[in-house]
Amino acid sequence: MSSSRLIDRVRGAQQRHRTGTATDSVEFERIKGQLHKELIESLDFEQVGRTPREELAGRLRVTLADTVETRQLPLNRLERERLVEEILDDILGLGPLEPLLRDPEISDILINGPDTVYVERKGRLSRVDVRFNSNAHLMQIIDRIVSAVGRRVDETTPMVDARLSDGSRFNAIIPPLALDGPAVSIRRFGTVPITADDLVAFGACPAPVMDFLKACVRAKLNMMISGGTGSGKTTMLNVLSSNIPLGERVLTIEDAAELQLQQPHVVRLETRPANLEGRGEITARDLVKNALRMRPDRIILGEIRSTEAIDMLQAMNTGHEGSLATVHANTTRDALARLETMIGMGMPNLGDKNIREMIARALDVIIQLDRLPDGTRRLMAVTEITGMEGSVISTQDIFVFQQRTIDDEGRVRGAFVATGTRPKCAARLAQVGIELSRDLFRFRQEV
Repeated sequence: MSSSRLIDRVRGAQQRHRTGTATDSVEFERIKGQLHKELIESLDFEQVGRTPREELAGRLRVTLADTVETRQLPLNRLERERLVEEILDDILGLGPLEPLLRDPEISDILINGPDTVYVERKGRLSRVDVRFNSNAHLMQIIDRIVSAVGRRVDETTPMVDARLSDGSRFNAIIPPLALDGPAVSIRRFGTVPITADDLVAFGACPAPVMDFLKACVRAKLNMMISGGTGSGKTTMLNVLSSNIPLGERVLTIEDAAELQLQQPHVVRLETRPANLEGRGEITARDLVKNALRMRPDRIILGEIRSTEAIDMLQAMNTGHEGSLATVHANTTRDALARLETMIGMGMPNLGDKNIREMIARALDVIIQLDRLPDGTRRLMAVTEITGMEGSVISTQDIFVFQQRTIDDEGRVRGAFVATGTRPKCAARLAQVGIELSRDLFRFRQEV
């Protein structure tokens, strides 16, 4: 578009804006988009890469001010600043994602093609007015993210997991698997780790229950955190791991590193996908096996998904007490069933009873989490594995959340209650100097 035509369209849009015509804002945004494009095309990207963001921003502001004055474009100071920030985001950052990543209230960003973006705030999904210029623009942002962590996404490997610089979990799936354009899911994590006190304040877990879980970590019980997508498993894993004594050597194993452990002696391991020739893949099972040769005191497995369950349980049984892991499941019984299935996949000749005995010997406590209809994330049960009864794993609930109703404001109402059962692990807690109060087993808290 020529400069004269651009000026005419801007003046026309300004006049329509004054008269209240319905199309004024659309036309005005399109004109600003054209100016945006012209400024980007005029930049020397090789030079840009060597220029600090603050200096580049200053230069762009001068260039933009000159362009606006020369063409008599009706952009105020705020609109000029917005254009500069958008250009900087496209060049140095993640384009339209940058404003969303700067919003501390957003916990999830879901992109369904270039024109449809949803975010989750406080457990509620809503569509936002954020768009990418095209599928190619969205693919450019995806490539920028995955290449930064040594991964790739293309037609031969159209699915990828990665992490952003702030630790957020990133997943993308592209055509031909995604029919309406690239689909992206970003699970964000705060720059300041959530603490046990935060979970208590949020109403996710009562203080007495949290104290019990902390005691289990210090007493080196093997624990598994179970829950659905977005239920807070990784957050709970971070919180519990903060109670591991500072003198212990901890190894973490994840598909995309996102744990934020505070201990000084932590070794972080991350899986690796296969290369273009289909070689070089390093699985979670490979890393668990290797971790056993690295003299760990505890192993933390970000998520049990497949046959690595075998090696993780064997590690728990052979001198690595106090290890932690998560698993996708809707109830504690479902979690045990999933473990059985995953072990059976790797050891098909092992009978069901032998698999259950392996699980019963390795695991001590299962923590069940859930995301409720009002968007809150809450601990639903703390279940102890007590052994075997015949060919069945025996368990007992120590604490549960009893949901009663949903009030007029859409909030879930119920109570955290102790079942009154004294846990079998109380003896192990006593061995490390932790005595459980009798009042703990009469605990009840309404929410």
